[in-house]
Amino acid sequence: MSIWWSLHLRRDAASVPLARRLLLGTMETAGVDPDVCYDLSVALSEACANAVEHGGDTARGGCSEAYRVTAYLDGEKCRIEVDDSGPGFTAERPAPAPVRMSADAEHGRGLFLIQELADHVHIGNKPGRAGAVVSFDKILKWRKDAPLMAV
Repeated sequence: MSIWWSLHLRRDAASVPLARRLLLGTMETAGVDPDVCYDLSVALSEACANAVEHGGDTARGGCSEAYRVTAYLDGEKCRIEVDDSGPGFTAERPAPAPVRMSADAEHGRGLFLIQELADHVHIGNKPGRAGAVVSFDKILKWRKDAPLMAV
């Protein structure tokens, strides 16, 4: 079984729950275990929030209006990519390292949460174009009655 979808979303906080609901609906319909659904939906929300907050092209005085979310459920793995069209990372502005923050911190916990909830995380630049990419994978667990479970 293989399912994939891609969304192009406005850099607006209202787009984050839309992406999360689509991912949850896809995984729940396919029969993915509820705990895995929850973990990936939280990780996706954090990645989208980062794209909304940091994904604009402020270097040119403008503001990119969109970011993209792509989800792949393929066999026993789910891969999610969130990319924006901001300036990306450079030697002067390197990709941030996920670090543990205090539980009441208002900012800075997103990448750490993604790293804790996913099995593999990659943070970098889009190949050949401006913009950052956060991608993460998780091995899927299935409900016993999963209609689309991988065979």
